Amino acid sequence: MSVSIKYFLICIGCFVVANGLFGADINSPPNVVIMLTDDQGTLDARCYGAMDLRTPNIDRLAETGVRFTQAYAHTVCCPTRAAILTGRHPQRGGVNDWTQGNLKAKTGVNMSLEEITLAEAFKAKGYRTALFGKWHVGAAEDSGPTRQGFDEFFGLRGGFIDNFNHYYLHQTGYHDLYEGTQEQFKPGEFFPDLMVERALSFLTVNKDRPFFLYLPFNTPHYPEQAPEKFLKMYDGLEEPRRTYAAFVTMTDANIGRVIERLESLGLLDNTIVVYMSDNGHSVEDKRIEVDNHRSGLPKGHYYSAHGGGGYTGKWIGHKSTFLEGGIRVPAVISYPAKLPKGAVRHQAITVMDWFPTLLEMCDAGPPAAKLDGRSLLSVIEFADAPSPHKILHFQWIKSWAVREGDWKLICKQGRGAKAKAHYSLHNLAEVDPEVADHAADEPDIVNRLRRLHEAWAKEVSPRP
Repeated sequence: MSVSIKYFLICIGCFVVANGLFGADINSPPNVVIMLTDDQGTLDARCYGAMDLRTPNIDRLAETGVRFTQAYAHTVCCPTRAAILTGRHPQRGGVNDWTQGNLKAKTGVNMSLEEITLAEAFKAKGYRTALFGKWHVGAAEDSGPTRQGFDEFFGLRGGFIDNFNHYYLHQTGYHDLYEGTQEQFKPGEFFPDLMVERALSFLTVNKDRPFFLYLPFNTPHYPEQAPEKFLKMYDGLEEPRRTYAAFVTMTDANIGRVIERLESLGLLDNTIVVYMSDNGHSVEDKRIEVDNHRSGLPKGHYYSAHGGGGYTGKWIGHKSTFLEGGIRVPAVISYPAKLPKGAVRHQAITVMDWFPTLLEMCDAGPPAAKLDGRSLLSVIEFADAPSPHKILHFQWIKSWAVREGDWKLICKQGRGAKAKAHYSLHNLAEVDPEVADHAADEPDIVNRLRRLHEAWAKEVSPRP
């Protein structure tokens, strides 16, 4: 190679690194922090228009990054968590039903150990990895975070806990607080503080090496146990909004503690922060229904979501539905050193997209497994870039939805072998989106979308 050509190539390389939006400094790979909130509704942050909420830290992420208005998670917790960890439809890894929550249970659904997680991908790249918070894709002792790439895990392996006694409260209950697979007993200690304190310590200890920190909060999921200082902020609100709003603001404060620690350590500019919710707000209304509950709480103890509290704007629906209020969630990515600031993107994206996006930004190769997520780099850079998803698919147990353009077909079906499927067809472009059911009027669209779902379901089913 001649000296002049070599010099030209070096100059081009320097230009790309200096000016490329996502060029990585080989001597300083970016850190990655994912903060996944739990049951935070579609528009429940001030930067999304919920002006009755105080969410300064989520708003700060939006101001220093890119906010998405059409981000899709899933209808409930388990499938979203499988999807964000693997970049794949949860069905591929066997997550199409409620996963095992109690480590001590004999059997249950657990995400396949063959699934390659973000933690495994980053660990192979030399990152230190940790999960503090909620796992919820299979609690079996021979499964779980430390079997799938996380160097450290502290939190709940199942779906939710009382934040002070750390018991799951449905049915007869069970204790669910673990360090790896070792049960921990910390009665009276507030779990959101415990997990965030672990996260802050992790950041400090690993400040001189690249890290991947996954913080799946268990809030604002019920039981809504916000400290009094947050409840006082919403004395003027009526239930069910008041206790929910207080828990959202407490969650936002914990997000702020993580951001502040990154900033104080001089790491914020070189840390990619992803914030998202796992599904829409809950409308559940539950009490303990048995005597001698393992938590020690009495029969009749209320622990749920007061029947609602979330804000969806013009959208309808909530957690456990495939309407927009159940699956469309707030989402932001912030990387001050290299991403646009204060940008808004309206393209449809999914929770699966973070997997390839983050790996590309960190110069880590994709796994051998087929990914269903798509890199968002072009969407992040260009407001007019097309969405990477022309068709969106969702399935949970026997119910499912498929969206193509503005049309969404929803199939509701019970568990029983003889349970009948009920179809409804909705349009997102109407003045009152999804309120009307067009299934009877548009049979051709129904049939086309059914065929799309059937082909997809066959493709994503785990191979025997």
